Amino acid sequence: MNRGTFLAAGLLSLLAVSGRGVSAGAPPPPNVVLIFADDLGYGDLGCYGATKVKTPHIDRLAAEGRKFTDAHSSSAVCTPSRYGLLTGQYPFRADGRKGLWGPAPVTSALVLAPETLTVADVFKRRGYDTAVVGKWHLGFGQGTNDWKQPLRPGPQDLGFDYYFGMPVVNSAPPYVYVENDHVVGADPADPLVYLGPNAQGATPITPLPPEAAQRTPNQFGGAVAAHKLFNDYEVGTKLTEKATDWIKARGRKPFFLFLSTTNVHHPFTPAKRFQGTSQAGLYGDSVHELDWIVGEVMKSLEAAGVANNTLVIVTSDNGGMFNLGGRHAAELGHKINGNLLGSKFGIWEGGHRVPFIAWWPGQIQAGTVSDQLINHVDLMATFAAISGRKLSTAEQNDSINMLETLTGNPDQPLRTAMIVSPNKPTHLALRNGKWMYIPAKNDGGFTGSKPEQHAWGGPAVTQLVHTPNSDIENGELKADASPAQLYDLEADRNQTKNLYKEYPEVVAQMAALLAEYKSGRK
Repeated sequence: MNRGTFLAAGLLSLLAVSGRGVSAGAPPPPNVVLIFADDLGYGDLGCYGATKVKTPHIDRLAAEGRKFTDAHSSSAVCTPSRYGLLTGQYPFRADGRKGLWGPAPVTSALVLAPETLTVADVFKRRGYDTAVVGKWHLGFGQGTNDWKQPLRPGPQDLGFDYYFGMPVVNSAPPYVYVENDHVVGADPADPLVYLGPNAQGATPITPLPPEAAQRTPNQFGGAVAAHKLFNDYEVGTKLTEKATDWIKARGRKPFFLFLSTTNVHHPFTPAKRFQGTSQAGLYGDSVHELDWIVGEVMKSLEAAGVANNTLVIVTSDNGGMFNLGGRHAAELGHKINGNLLGSKFGIWEGGHRVPFIAWWPGQIQAGTVSDQLINHVDLMATFAAISGRKLSTAEQNDSINMLETLTGNPDQPLRTAMIVSPNKPTHLALRNGKWMYIPAKNDGGFTGSKPEQHAWGGPAVTQLVHTPNSDIENGELKADASPAQLYDLEADRNQTKNLYKEYPEVVAQMAALLAEYKSGRK
């Protein structure tokens, strides 16, 4: 599509939405389905080079749409990356610039103030129906969440009409479903009660074999009926049913669906029909289940007669993780993050460079690949452009409108710099053009390196998956490793050579620019 056609399409979308309905005679505004996978690595899909797993449904979207090779989550960690996507703001700015760095704990309050503008608000205020289905992990309530119902403020106070899913994550309690602001199957005579870590008398949950990988024991008592409705092996199917039923019930109303899957987060509990179907163990089988989920969503769009007017985006909250399942997949030859250095939680590319596929018939040219730099915070401004909402400077935050990158072929990059957060504030990093600057040694992520440890990261992973780095030898950081890191991602996307000592002037410039971001001057 040329620029003139692009602008005309944008104007039509703008005119199509007014109040809570669609203007008579105007083309309907586009629907948007955002599929946000959990821990899906850059190398986990066939269209990104995977050979040990098969992902025909997602590969089809890439073949009929656009694949991005330089797309990034705003953080290498789940909760902060969700914050960045929903708000258009870098997570390090959250909570009065204290930042969001790690996963929200079980008792976390809602990490966004209810008055915060979200991508769901953007759509809702333009007449869209909005829903989030799947993993939430952004907390509920105010202060300490005691899990007393209703669970408010929550998703419905952030622009979502409907919510169904896992309240935290599939590896952490409570192991129940939440619908809107209530526990599914809740019984006032047997309430859900938080007992704390190492709790005695917790309600029994689905037994899992060791190869499914780590899962935190239940920390809740009561709600026996609600717990019985939750079976780890049925989560993927249940979330898919809820998402597709919601799509089919929309009629002619424009809609925004945020489908936040638990695949491929540990524990690895794909439905029985997917077990043993990949060549990458239970990890690969979970990727197969994710691909099926995407296929079912596409079928529901077609059944509802709205596929041709729907933008579908498939991406991931952060890079792949070398837990037990990830390590086993690696041993079987599956490269969960491709040849990228690093993994989830860490600041190296494997922690935050993620798959990003956009499909929109008639708007996105089929079979195209883009190397434009894009960050999940950009979805705020992009979705505003799609829905016809004009954002103020304050509302736009760190977001850049990437609609032209989706539907056109801009001559110049629309984004030239970005901030990325790992688990540790010490490793908050700056990308500027081709340069990536990390103001510390190592990756600031997981540190496991022994068979019994849950989460491997840092230098140990380089030996596991054969990703060389000049500061690392035999899986350990060299004694003379540079105090910080500089990489030329244009020439060395896999970060094999730390150029800190070769380009001191670039290091100084990058350090000064990063300081401007940290101070709030930029």
